Amino acid sequence: MTRLCILAPQWGNNDVPADVFIGRVQEAGFDGIEMSLPDDAAEREDWLRRIADAKLKLIVAQWQTVFHPEFTAHRAALRQLLTDACAARPLLVNCHTGKDYYTREQNEELIALADAISAEHGVAIVHEIHRSRFSGHPMLTLPYLDRLPALELTADLSHWCAACESLLDDQPATLDAVLPRVRHIHARVGHAQGPQVPDFRAPEYAAELAAHLGWWDRIVAYRRAAGAPAITMTPEFGPAPYTFRLPYSQQLVSDAWELNVAMMQLLRERYAP
Repeated sequence: MTRLCILAPQWGNNDVPADVFIGRVQEAGFDGIEMSLPDDAAEREDWLRRIADAKLKLIVAQWQTVFHPEFTAHRAALRQLLTDACAARPLLVNCHTGKDYYTREQNEELIALADAISAEHGVAIVHEIHRSRFSGHPMLTLPYLDRLPALELTADLSHWCAACESLLDDQPATLDAVLPRVRHIHARVGHAQGPQVPDFRAPEYAAELAAHLGWWDRIVAYRRAAGAPAITMTPEFGPAPYTFRLPYSQQLVSDAWELNVAMMQLLRERYAP
């Protein structure tokens, strides 16, 4: 039977001490944590020990290459970040890979580097659908799927809603090609003008929620049909500016952590075996 594993994002909680955040994760009922690892080795080991002691699962997120826009520096940073991530022995590594302005050859070199590190450590590395990366738009991504049959993705399709100004209802063939390649889901609901609705439970966003649930339903069905041991999902409603602020007062219009807990509960009700 395929297990459902729902992880809490550390994103948006980066200033919360490890023991406090882990306590919140356990109290809310998540199965684990998705986080980027601290640069400091001692701090990194402290986080890993605490997560293990709490019997929580771990997915490592690699996004820090955003600080290295030039290709050679990006490649060097990616090598070190992915090596450190795999050494933590997570369920998988979720990687922000490449740039939409790199050449196809450059992005394929980075994907090949990730493949080599994955094989060396025996840890899956999957590449997130995300604006400004090699996967930032469907028409950028599809050629890589054609050329790289082993390429695996994290579905954060909220980014494509923003990039395409739609709920992708005009691109069924794109979804047919992409969804079977998905190995991890970022469960955030986007809309045609942005990657995050203010509150996915609001009736005015019913169409957006239904679209995302339809995609996730298909991915879960593909993973179960493939006999995957686990389906991993991370609710990923993020801090400002993903969460809107009111003008002038700067008051947040919603609470990202509360939304992530609510999404976790929805996912359990929908997908628990």
